[in-house]
Amino acid sequence: MSPLIRSASPLRRAALPAAALAASLALAGCIPSGGGTQGDGRGSPDVPTATGEPGSALAALGSLTVKGRAPKTGYERERFGTAWADTDSNGCPTREDILKRDLTRVRFQDGHCKVASGELTKDPYTGQRVFFRRGDSLVDIDHVVALSDAWQKGAGQWPAAKRIALANDPLNLIAVGASANRQKSDGDAATWLPAEKSYRCDYVAHQVAVKKKYGLWVTRAEKAAMAKVLDTCPAEKLPTGGNPTAAPPRFHAK
Repeated sequence: MSPLIRSASPLRRAALPAAALAASLALAGCIPSGGGTQGDGRGSPDVPTATGEPGSALAALGSLTVKGRAPKTGYERERFGTAWADTDSNGCPTREDILKRDLTRVRFQDGHCKVASGELTKDPYTGQRVFFRRGDSLVDIDHVVALSDAWQKGAGQWPAAKRIALANDPLNLIAVGASANRQKSDGDAATWLPAEKSYRCDYVAHQVAVKKKYGLWVTRAEKAAMAKVLDTCPAEKLPTGGNPTAAPPRFHAK
């Protein structure tokens, strides 16, 4: 927390009439014009000001635009392309890439790509051990920023290549227990957080990273919820990496 700046003459300032004090503060640039409720929402009394160390998720949160949620009109999963497209051209669908990355004791059906079985030693969302076996539904691949949420916070206006990239970006994907993932549905941080509290900082940091990378906005309630989590871990680094923000031109979406 930054130290308070002490006034050289606090008694004199206290004696100023309210109107004169407000005018002097405005001239000094201490009062944001226009009430601070437009644009990105920073400075608004309804939106917390996120501060943090350079490179932290908390600092990055402060740079996100704050706007209301747009209508869900027109959203379909197909608007983000065919599920699990091989956008990185490594020969494996994105889903298999994430299973290989996040599971332990992995076994393959085809020697290198199609995962037959494995386990989540600790499901990030619940802390429980979850086994994966192809054909059952105990493990899902979750979009950390749900595609429906992205649609309502900017993605509805994107070109198809950018939507396809978001849907297949490893930065936005994680293997989790199916039950918790389905409870989350398309919720944002204001409506759903992992039951496993030790993972919340990592989870929210990834949401901030994805929204910053792709230029998605947040709602006031969402930003407040994110700030509440990240205030408990102000040094949490902003995750980086993943794929480019545009899929190769051979991929198409509805």
